[in-house]
Amino acid sequence: MSFTVVIPARHGAERLPGKPLADIGGRPLIQWVYQAAAAAGPEAVWVATDDPRIQAVVEGFGGRAMLTGAQHASGTDRVAEAAVRLGLAPEAVVVNLQGDEPLMPPALIRRVAETLEAAAWAGAATAAAPLAGDDELNDPDVVKVVCDQRGAALYFSRAPIPWDRDGGGGAGGAARRHIGLYAYRVALLGRFSAWPVSPLEALERLEQLRLLHHGVEIAVCEAAEAPPPGVDSPADLERVRRLLDGG
Repeated sequence: MSFTVVIPARHGAERLPGKPLADIGGRPLIQWVYQAAAAAGPEAVWVATDDPRIQAVVEGFGGRAMLTGAQHASGTDRVAEAAVRLGLAPEAVVVNLQGDEPLMPPALIRRVAETLEAAAWAGAATAAAPLAGDDELNDPDVVKVVCDQRGAALYFSRAPIPWDRDGGGGAGGAARRHIGLYAYRVALLGRFSAWPVSPLEALERLEQLRLLHHGVEIAVCEAAEAPPPGVDSPADLERVRRLLDGG
């Protein structure tokens, strides 16, 4: 199938400013992400950034990058601008691979795109994996997702959902860890960027809730190979360095 990967990458991350340029094994973090995207077999990979330093680094290792606006409320808004500027057809599939996911399996990137292509009823697709245990269930940095029988997302939350009222707490195996990887049709991206931030999105700080707020169905595939969490903090960066250094 044909799809494009767009990697939103901003310089001013709250917890780790400049993280796309952080060195891991002699390469910037953004290069690891770009290489994972390219290995998934898309038509093209682009980095959409708000900072010319990131653009220069990407182009320096032979990648493609474009400068996008600084006003975007989410990575998906940045991807939407990139899709318009690339002139992609309304029915084209775009994968949003976040710029802090250097360990994302290429096969999963492709699987999310294929999941959207196969689910005519869905406007977007994403991925999930089993929770490792109660520690992940109760960790607000681990986003949980619950789905209906078709695999459509019912809700995403940082809270432990659903709650087993009669079993003394816990999700009873119904929740999975959400993996922040998305596929969209270009036509939906244009609508997404025109919608204001929704109340639940603002509360949970989860941009996918904007889609659910507007009745967009999200197909959720199971990750055969679940990636470790991305890089959000200095501790995360050191963990990834240990895994990738010299790789």
